[in-house]
Amino acid sequence: MSSNYFDFQDADPQQSGFDLIPKATPAPVRMTFKPGGYDDPSQGWDGGYATQSFETGSIYLAAEFVVTAGDYAKRKMWSNIGLYSPKGPTWGQMGRSFIRAILNSARNVHPQDNSPQAAAARRIQGFHELDGIEFLARIDIEKDAKGQDRNVIKVAVEPDHPDYAKWMGVPFKTSGGGTSGAPAQTAPAYQAPAPQRAPVTGKPSWAQ
Repeated sequence: MSSNYFDFQDADPQQSGFDLIPKATPAPVRMTFKPGGYDDPSQGWDGGYATQSFETGSIYLAAEFVVTAGDYAKRKMWSNIGLYSPKGPTWGQMGRSFIRAILNSARNVHPQDNSPQAAAARRIQGFHELDGIEFLARIDIEKDAKGQDRNVIKVAVEPDHPDYAKWMGVPFKTSGGGTSGAPAQTAPAYQAPAPQRAPVTGKPSWAQ
C-alpha cells in the first residue's frame, strides 16, 4: 500500500462492474425484500414486507437479487413483484406466477408436477419464507425510468429446463405429474423457516 494516499499509481484498475449481464443468462440468486410496511390481513399479507405505491396505489414486494455463484457473483439487481394493481388483476397474477416458479426452482419441483408433495412445496405461510430464498433465475434487460438499460429478474428457471440440471446439479426432469422418478420428494422439507428479520410495524415512511 502506498505511503501517500494521494499517489494513485498503485491503486487497482477500475472494474467494469457496471456492464450489463447479457440477456437470458442463467444465474443462481438469493432474493431478499426491502420492507415497505404495508399489511393487508384480509390477504394474509403481514410482517410489513409489502410496499404500496403512493402514486398509483399498487402493492408490490420490492425485491433485491444477489447472484451467488458464477461469472457474475455478487452482482445485484432489483425488481418489483406485483401483488395488486387498481388497474386490474393482471399484475397480481403475474406476481403469483413468478412466485410459483421461484418455489419450483428453489425446491426442485417440476412445473407440471401436481402431486401432493409438489402442492405442499408451492404452499408457504407468508412472505417471510421468500425473504432469503435461493433459486436459479434468468437475467433480463429492460429500460429504467430514465430510459437506461438495466438488468432485472422476472423469470425463475424451473426443473424442466436444461439449464436447471446444469446449474443445480440435479437430474434433468423431462416430465412432471409425479411420474418423473424423483419429483418433489427430492426437494428439502418444507417447514416454514424462522423470519429473516423482525416484522415491520406501523405505517410506511411515505404515509407518516
